[in-house]
Amino acid sequence: MKISVVGCGFLGAVYAAGMASLGHDVVGIDVDQDKLDRLTAGHSPFFEPGLDDLLIEAQNKGSLRFSADFPDTASSTMHFICVGTPQLDGSLAADVSYVNAAVQSLLPHLKPGDVVVGKSTVPVGTAARLAPMIVDAGADLIWNPEFLREGHAVKDTLNPDRLIYGVRDKEASAAAIQDLDEAYATMLDRGTVRLVMAYPTAELVKNSANSFLATKISFINAMAELCDASGADVTELADAIGIDDRIGRKFLNAGVGFGGGCLPKDVRALQAQARDLGVDSAVSLLNDIDHINQSQRSRLVALASRLCGGLEGKRLAVLGAAFKPNSDDVRDSPALDVAQQLQDAGAVVIVCDPHATTNASLRFPDLSYTDTLIDAVTDSDGMLLLTEWQEYRELDPAALRQLVHIPVMIDGRNVLDPTAWRTAGWTFGALGRP
Repeated sequence: MKISVVGCGFLGAVYAAGMASLGHDVVGIDVDQDKLDRLTAGHSPFFEPGLDDLLIEAQNKGSLRFSADFPDTASSTMHFICVGTPQLDGSLAADVSYVNAAVQSLLPHLKPGDVVVGKSTVPVGTAARLAPMIVDAGADLIWNPEFLREGHAVKDTLNPDRLIYGVRDKEASAAAIQDLDEAYATMLDRGTVRLVMAYPTAELVKNSANSFLATKISFINAMAELCDASGADVTELADAIGIDDRIGRKFLNAGVGFGGGCLPKDVRALQAQARDLGVDSAVSLLNDIDHINQSQRSRLVALASRLCGGLEGKRLAVLGAAFKPNSDDVRDSPALDVAQQLQDAGAVVIVCDPHATTNASLRFPDLSYTDTLIDAVTDSDGMLLLTEWQEYRELDPAALRQLVHIPVMIDGRNVLDPTAWRTAGWTFGALGRP
């Protein structure tokens, strides 16, 4: 099948390479020529494990190319819209201007029988607004939200846990559904669940899923504060309640909170939709989730101040800049927010990350950075683990004890063994743990 992918950022680049690897003939469209040049050379413009290999494999087979020219979509019969929907400045709502522009640019090149597949995360009503102009061109629109996790995006593209089809009408869109089934034949043959539903439900799925995950994180972080007040251990609490299969252990990890380009934005976008629809209970719940998440950052700074005997003039090593491991994404990164708060309080902060320091320096240019762990921790008066890269989880507390000035470790992700660190002579602290 001939496919075009409009937008070659995180979602589009991974999707273009993934669909090409499944045997489709794919052209990726983007306005950023530098990005296109890097992708054409087989180099992802961002860090995502496995993507470079997928790009090189697909281009060596001749099944993937990139272009800045929308007329190059004309030979395709299926068109994936993969542009970003960032949070609007001064608003909680999502900015759909890139989606609108992508559809407008695509319209002159649509043919009867073509299928436009919306992958971007959009507010309810977007598909219903765009569908008439696409149908007028003889094509059809299916909204097919993405569920890619940064650091696992290649796997999630090739082996999704579900496929959601939002359609205007199941009967009227029968041909488009069949075409999308053909594009996803490899996944469907493996037994991937496929659900067909109306546009509004499909548009709500991604924001709702992410907001539910955010709810679990904010809930356990609220419990961490309760544990601090009562002397309980939040990690043991999470283990105990997570055994209940109605709850589950995943996403019950207390710490500095969630960040990135999806969860915070999607929680706020769903809150904006709920406010527009007058659903006050949802507005209140989602606002509390966001508030708890943001407050974790200042709570961690307060813990650092207490354990380090104040922050003024203290040399602190922040381990992690990306919002999560296996990514160089620093959007709404809790690690960088905490690092900035520490510096604002008078600390001398050195941020270390194996992949994200370049991106971090663009967003927080006043902080100091190093790619080398040794440079960050040597002669430090305290360390904060804020992104749980595997190499940080496996640190040897006895060996590090010889490098630092004052042995203070603050585990902002609750992934270290407090006993091992305290036995090695460290003052150890974490939110929700005695």
